[in-house]
Amino acid sequence: MTNRDSTTVYKGQHLSMCKRGGWEYATRKTDKSAVGIVAVNAAGEVVLVEQYRPPVNRKVVELPAGLSGDIAGKENETLLEAAHRELLEETGYVAERWTELVSGYSSPGLTDESITLFLAEELTRTGPGGGDHSEDITIHEVPLADVLTWLKRRGFMADLKLLAGLFAVQEHHHNRTRG
Repeated sequence: MTNRDSTTVYKGQHLSMCKRGGWEYATRKTDKSAVGIVAVNAAGEVVLVEQYRPPVNRKVVELPAGLSGDIAGKENETLLEAAHRELLEETGYVAERWTELVSGYSSPGLTDESITLFLAEELTRTGPGGGDHSEDITIHEVPLADVLTWLKRRGFMADLKLLAGLFAVQEHHHNRTRG
C-alpha cells in the first residue's frame, strides 16, 4: 500500500510501481495481507500446489495462497475467510481446524506485500481444486518431513514462502507438544 512519501510511477490492473527516495517497489491495489495455507492431512502430508508463474516463466511449487479482499462483493472478508476460500478453490479441501501461524513480508526489497500463514488441519476433500478459471493448478500431497527432498529429487523450484510455512508448522507442533 502506498503512503504519503511515495510516488506512483506506473499503475496497472493489479499492481502499481512506486518510488520512495531512490527505491522502486511494487504494491498491490489492496492494503490487506495475502494468505498462505499450510494444509496438513491426517497422513501427515502437506498439500502443495504447482502452477505456472509468468514472471519466472516456469511452474513453481507453492503453498495454497491468494489475496484477501480481491473479489467483488468480498472486499471486507477476513484473512481467515480468504484462507478458507483459497484452500477450497486451489485444492478442493476444507479444514475443520485453523491456526494463524505468522505474518510477514513476502519480499520487502521488491514489494510492500505482507502475507499471513495459516495451518489448516482435519482436512476433507469436497471439490476438485485446481484453481479458478485463470489458474491451472496441479495438487501434490507430500510427507511433511520429506518436502525438501521431494522438491530436489523432482527438480522443482519452490516459492520460498513454502519453507517459511514449514518452519512455522514445525515450531507450532514443537510448542504444542511442550504444553
